[in-house]
Amino acid sequence: MARTLTTETTAERTAESEGRSIPTSMRAAVYRGVNDVRLEEVPVPEVGHGEILVRVHTCGICGTDLKKISTGSHSAPRIFGHETSGVVAKVGEGVRKFAVGERVVVFHHIPCGECYYCRHKTFAQCSTYKNVGCTAGFEPSGGGFAEYVRVMDWIVEKGTVRIPDGISFEQACFVEPVNTCIKGVETLDLEAGETVLVIGQGPIGLILATLAKRAGARVITSDLHPARLTMASSFGLNSTIDASKNDAVETVRGMTEGRGADAVILAVGGTGLIRPAMDAARPGGRVLLFAQTVRGEATIDPAAVCVDEKTLLGSYSASVELQEESVQFVMNREMDLERLISHRFPLQSSVEALKLAAHPQPDSMKIVIQPGSAWEGSQL
Repeated sequence: MARTLTTETTAERTAESEGRSIPTSMRAAVYRGVNDVRLEEVPVPEVGHGEILVRVHTCGICGTDLKKISTGSHSAPRIFGHETSGVVAKVGEGVRKFAVGERVVVFHHIPCGECYYCRHKTFAQCSTYKNVGCTAGFEPSGGGFAEYVRVMDWIVEKGTVRIPDGISFEQACFVEPVNTCIKGVETLDLEAGETVLVIGQGPIGLILATLAKRAGARVITSDLHPARLTMASSFGLNSTIDASKNDAVETVRGMTEGRGADAVILAVGGTGLIRPAMDAARPGGRVLLFAQTVRGEATIDPAAVCVDEKTLLGSYSASVELQEESVQFVMNREMDLERLISHRFPLQSSVEALKLAAHPQPDSMKIVIQPGSAWEGSQL
């Protein structure tokens, strides 16, 4: 497992600007079917007009990557990975915004801004947004689980962000997931002083809880793993419920004069906790489903929505309108996101990394794949 890489950039930029040779082939974690990911040798993508080639340093593993791998929802072969930071290795004709050697983080989706869904600010439903703009080969699918990724022209123009000096690749790779969390918290339209229960204190749950606190809410966190609640406390989230020992619904009611939370965020996948999340919300409260990305059926109490006037909400993916806010949150280190990373894997161990991410352990939080770990010991 690779150690944490330094944030030094001068030698790195010099090597790139002096024309580091780009190989014709590279290693990548290639999805070949349901629960079938293989480390393979594939061609390094060619870049066209307005495009750039990024040499990947760090790519976080997202729950949506795991869903696609485990459900076979997407055709094979593909190379997933979209929480990508790295160094510009090559620029295509016409590129003026970026130069070889610059450190960047890339979004993989950018909406058109003009269609019906964009006009109604549901950007994730825009057909252009669904057209992924980063690839390491095959059908564009993010491509961050590879040594190099091709960033297409509209992403170069509107979805590529420079990483400031002093900010690590690891911190920077959180820009896209932070955006999704800011969007989720904004969907709840929180008021200062409201009580928010965040169910699940994995890395996303921790970010959501931190953002809810930032919005002025009183935050209560719950999780089955005490180690994760300890982590939450280290981020100043001191009101916690050990769900392995206590009934979260009853505990929250006891903390709110019997009412329940004003808002509940469900940051755990699956459908089994939807009903408890709704039970934990007060009459007239809101429940946000944040991790329910697999289609299917779920059990809810319809009277909780009708009679108790509770609102069931959903939030998915990033918002282009929150891009600048998410960049500032990450790059200004409003939250030390590197601390969420529990495991760092070199690319050659990517299959192991994906297996651990799919079957999290009490001591595992954010898991990243680092093709850039091979830079250690090189001329950099």
